Amino acid sequence: MLGILPVKSRSKDEGEKPFWISYADLMTALMVLFLVVMVASLLMVTQKIAIETQGEKDRASDIKSLCESLQLKAKLANSAINVDCAENRINFGEAGRFGHDDYRLGQEGVSALRAVVPLVLDAAESPEGKKWFKQILIEGFTDTDGSYLYNLHLSLQRSEWVMCSLLDQRYSAAMELDARQQKLVRELFLAGGVSFNNAKESKEASRRVELRMQFYGLKEQSGKNEASPEFHITKPELCKLS
Repeated sequence: MLGILPVKSRSKDEGEKPFWISYADLMTALMVLFLVVMVASLLMVTQKIAIETQGEKDRASDIKSLCESLQLKAKLANSAINVDCAENRINFGEAGRFGHDDYRLGQEGVSALRAVVPLVLDAAESPEGKKWFKQILIEGFTDTDGSYLYNLHLSLQRSEWVMCSLLDQRYSAAMELDARQQKLVRELFLAGGVSFNNAKESKEASRRVELRMQFYGLKEQSGKNEASPEFHITKPELCKLS
């Protein structure tokens, strides 16, 4: 008589073990993948920060080199000119001061302009200048006599007169600017009034003109080739230089 061999049954744990092993492997793989992605992302962010930091250092170094070169040349050309590389400003001391309620510079101020403008254009066309130079803002200042709006109008007249003197053919000829440089003046120089903001220690010192150099930031470089607005005379009578 043949006996029936008993079938050995698998325990519940043995039947489910392959499933749990594969699930654990899957979770491990996902965790490893997550760690790889996270490390790669951190490396990319770190690298980007390092590149931007180095870019800012290179930009600051180029601008400092450009400004210090301009500073030296300007002082040799005219002792009245002072180039402040900490604030990127050009002023003319007493030569750049206006009379009370007047928007015309004297002969010394005009001479200082004649001396510095060609140097500024040369700086703008240097390798560093082509990379970073954005524009020159002509800022006319006033003293505190009169209302803010009155002085705002007067300060704008002063900056526009300086701009007119740069574009006038007589002064352009004296500065020996060719047609290309005259076009560059129109593209780079802007006139703006600031009333009696940033007043000096005296009213005489407050009535002045300054040139403020502005430079591109790292993120602005992509749009720096866009056409700059050219200067347009709003009041032709301001350009009566004499």
